[in-house]
Amino acid sequence: MKRYVLNISDLQDIAPQFKSESGTKILKYLFNLCKINEINALYDRSCDYRGAAFCNSIIDDLDITCQIDHEEKLDNLPEGAFITVSNHPFGALDGVILIKLLANRRPDYKVMVNWILNHVEAMSDNFIAVDPYSNPDRRKVSLNGIKEALLQAKNGHPLGFFPAGAVSKLRWDLRIEDREWQSSIIRLIQQLKKPVVPIFFHGHNSLFYTILRIFSWKMCAMRLPAEVFKKEHKTIRISVGDAISPETLAQYPTIKELEKFLKQETYKLKKR
Repeated sequence: MKRYVLNISDLQDIAPQFKSESGTKILKYLFNLCKINEINALYDRSCDYRGAAFCNSIIDDLDITCQIDHEEKLDNLPEGAFITVSNHPFGALDGVILIKLLANRRPDYKVMVNWILNHVEAMSDNFIAVDPYSNPDRRKVSLNGIKEALLQAKNGHPLGFFPAGAVSKLRWDLRIEDREWQSSIIRLIQQLKKPVVPIFFHGHNSLFYTILRIFSWKMCAMRLPAEVFKKEHKTIRISVGDAISPETLAQYPTIKELEKFLKQETYKLKKR
């Protein structure tokens, strides 16, 4: 088992133009600048654990406190298959925290994750992978991801989605919020006909990241490891909503109506 998240060779496989001597020097500089070396060290200290135990160890190492509103709802989750939907303000830590909260109670829980978390082998038992290297604002859920999600629910196991498929971004009214949730995810939720539990993460990434997000998704992807350490010694608040029954979901027959309803139900938790 590897004891790091990313190394120079991984990035050179993604971007072959950096396989030269000068390219290697540039990547070494970026590894320090973007705190990827620190992420690798953080991972190395916890990678002997798997799943929820690994996530617990990472959160403890970072001295992050998870303040959970209505935590009792996590202890009364629907039996069998269910779905969680969440906003995506952090891009990495929200995935780690989601697995910490859910897989501690349901070890068979899986969540669809972004390209960075795809590299975290210690959490791979709880992952459904998406296309790892495309622009997140244009990313579509892969066919394999859809098949795995269908199988997960069919076998009676819970699964989680960040339906935006990308980190929350600055809106015209200066609010930081998810983009429109992906129709492919909403269609999948509609098809599965399982209870849906909305989970809202309060907070956002740094102002620098938010501004950078306007100009370059690639630079933002490199910045995500540094954003993890911005939350060190902090409290992250999470709000858990009531499970929404399949009968209620059926009242929203179109993809657009269901997307609007689920996103509203999730963002309602921000005000509680």
